[in-house]
Amino acid sequence: MRETDVVVIEADDLLSWAITRILRTAGLNVEVFASVEQFIRSDQVPFTACLVVDVQMPGMSGLQLQSHLASTGRHIPIVFITTSADERVQAIGSKMGAVDFQVQPSGEKALLKEIGLRLKPKGKQEPTGFRIPEP
Repeated sequence: MRETDVVVIEADDLLSWAITRILRTAGLNVEVFASVEQFIRSDQVPFTACLVVDVQMPGMSGLQLQSHLASTGRHIPIVFITTSADERVQAIGSKMGAVDFQVQPSGEKALLKEIGLRLKPKGKQEPTGFRIPEP
């Protein structure tokens, strides 16, 4: 299994396709899962540098994934995507370590900027080929 820059977990096929296209066009290695459970059962978890996860998922939610990862000692940066700006959900996620909430539809530049910050360790260059498109 190879290191993956970003794992997208999204049940909506169209949204998943759009986010994946944006990330791959920016030069990132991307894996996609349709559910949190599918991701947890995969062998991808230890090779994931950043997650883009829908807050509201059928079955296990994005916040439940965040809690599960923390309880197993895995601290993967998570950028949550959501269709509503629910301040209570954002507060819970932030307390548990979420790095950002992107209310959809958000611009691709905002999403890429946030992911770029999570993939760029201090003092190092961004991932090879990664670029944020100009407006």
